[in-house]
Parts: sequence; structure tokens; C-alpha cells
Amino acid sequence: MDLPGTWWPEDADGLAVVQTALAARTPEPWRPPVDRPLLIGGSFCCFPRGIEGPGGPGDPVWVAAVTYAGRRRIARHVRTDTAGAAYVAGSLAMREGPALAAAVEALEPRPDVMLVDATGRDHPRRAGLAYHLGAALDLPTVGVTHRPLLASGEWPGEEEGAASPLWLAEEQVGAWVRTRRGRRPLVVHAGWRTDPDVAVEVVRRALAGTRTPLPLREARRLARRTRAQTPVGPR
Repeated sequence: MDLPGTWWPEDADGLAVVQTALAARTPEPWRPPVDRPLLIGGSFCCFPRGIEGPGGPGDPVWVAAVTYAGRRRIARHVRTDTAGAAYVAGSLAMREGPALAAAVEALEPRPDVMLVDATGRDHPRRAGLAYHLGAALDLPTVGVTHRPLLASGEWPGEEEGAASPLWLAEEQVGAWVRTRRGRRPLVVHAGWRTDPDVAVEVVRRALAGTRTPLPLREARRLARRTRAQTPVGPR
């Protein structure tokens, strides 16, 4: 199925068409490089404190994207943008997609794989924002969230790095991963060109003693710091 003329429709019906088309694709699976260090990116956006309800189009959004080689940050981009829509479960791409895409595209060097604060195949149309963003940028992605959207599965063991599958309609779409011993596990989502096993491997390689993988944690810190330094949102 061909995609329509834009990656980021401004209405729910248009987004559903794009998501359905993306879900039907079978891109070539990606595997981490074996002959050089793996470059892992992270991207995150935040909104003004105190927004009531789902927000709306035009809300200020602060966005950060980073690239890491091991525990060393080698690229960063921070920007202020505006949201495309209110928040609706399953339609996060309309609210955050264009702003995230602009930040990630500005990274140099470009990461091999990008961690995104969003779902992948765990989605009503099997194409959450992590999956959608990767397709739009032709970049392998892994989603990392606190909870699954629709999938279900038992928690893993207590040791750091332990994983257990998450299922949606008899398809494994991700995994619970215990990123720090004694802390609640995170949900790791298969995204664009990544399967659940590769997604878990990437997140394990991005751990640095904290619950949130290092690139995603740093992107979150930068976005929130920029928000704190901004007296008013963009007009």
C-alpha cells in the first residue's frame, strides 16, 4: 500500500490511513553493527507544566535529540516547536511527530538506532509513533515507555536486564525489561526495522546505572532544562 503525500497528517482520518499503510510494510530487518561502536540516539519532547486535559494544537513543545557512542554524547539538538494536535491515545504522531522528526534530522552524526518515548507495534493499527518516526526518517527505532498501550505479559525477573515478552493478538510486539534491579521494569517496543529481541538488546546496551536508558534520559533532561529556561512558549 502506498503512503499518501504527507508523513504527518493533521487529522485523525488521515493519520489512520498512514498508520495502516505503514503497518502493512515489511522493511528489511536491522541488526546492530559488529565492526564498529553502536551509535544509539534518544529523543524526547515535553510540554508546559499545568496543561489541563489533552492540550491542543499550537501548544509549545520543547524537543531534544542526542546521539551516544557508549556513554559519550557525540551529538545533540534542542529546539522549541509547537504541537500539531491534542493528545489522543493512538494518535500521538499528530501531536509530537513533526517536532521530533525535525530534531532527529538535525543530529550529526546520525545514530544507528533511535530510542523514542512512544510505542511501536503495540498500537491499535500496529504503527505507534516510534514505528512511524523511524519510517519517516528511514531510521531504525525502538520505543521505550512506562506501560504498554494494549499488549500484556508477565513481569520479568528482578535482575538487571531481565526481559519477558509482551503480546498483542498472539504477536510479540515488545518486552518488559528490568533496566535496574529493584525498580519497576520499562516497556521496550519493537519499532521500525527492529524486532523485540533487537529492541531489548539495544536498550540493554544503553543502560548506565539508571532506570531510563542513557540517551533517552539525556534527551529528557535537555528538553526539560530548555523548558525551564523559557519564560514563555513560542507564538
